[in-house]
Amino acid sequence: MTTKYKTQALIFKINNINESDRIFSVFTDDFGRLNIFAKAIRKITSKLRGGMDLYYLSEIEFIQGKNKKTLTDSVIIKKYNNITENLEKSTVAADIGDFLDNFIKGEEKDHNLFVLLGETFHNLNNINLTSEKSSLVYFYFLWNALSLLGYHSEVKSCAGCHGLLIPEEVYFSGKQGGIICKKCFEKNENNLNFAKKINADVVKILRIILSKNWQMLYKLKTEPSTRRLLLEVSECAAQSFCPNNY
Repeated sequence: MTTKYKTQALIFKINNINESDRIFSVFTDDFGRLNIFAKAIRKITSKLRGGMDLYYLSEIEFIQGKNKKTLTDSVIIKKYNNITENLEKSTVAADIGDFLDNFIKGEEKDHNLFVLLGETFHNLNNINLTSEKSSLVYFYFLWNALSLLGYHSEVKSCAGCHGLLIPEEVYFSGKQGGIICKKCFEKNENNLNFAKKINADVVKILRIILSKNWQMLYKLKTEPSTRRLLLEVSECAAQSFCPNNY
């Protein structure tokens, strides 16, 4: 007898295959990241069609075959339509999907990451979210996801000497585990290659993000130059922690 599995799933990527089939990349509450095969779901007559689409939270049912998991039923819980209807929001969501593709390879339950992804979709779906704030949603997800995956960055004190930080003289070093002071930067000549100078605004944003204070982050005003620097530091962190995956 074939065993059926049921779980809640957040759909973050879709690949069309053949004439009418799809593979859904989902993150589930009970099994972690899964790839689910949906046969003939692109046909208008498919009973599965209504319950599965990009950036849906759905309850799905599937069976495990020899080589793949096959969708047998789906029911919508929530649609995040504002994401797909806005180019900037959908770009952010696609970047989040790429992160999950790069960093989450195997199947392993992670309830906290499931909650974080749902919270991220919820924030990104906010109809009042501006372009400026949309980019901050990505950083909010990336840094907290890295933390949940075991790559937490020290942002309150120096990751090298554990001393107090002077915001005007700080650097980010993924290899040293977070923000370092000027003295620790100068101690190691290798820092010239892998550490990134940052400023007080980026330090403040990272502290707000890693404290998971979305309400404060939402109210924060950021300059384009600060967001560019934050992007550079975020890429530095991802590459430092998982150079083979990012």
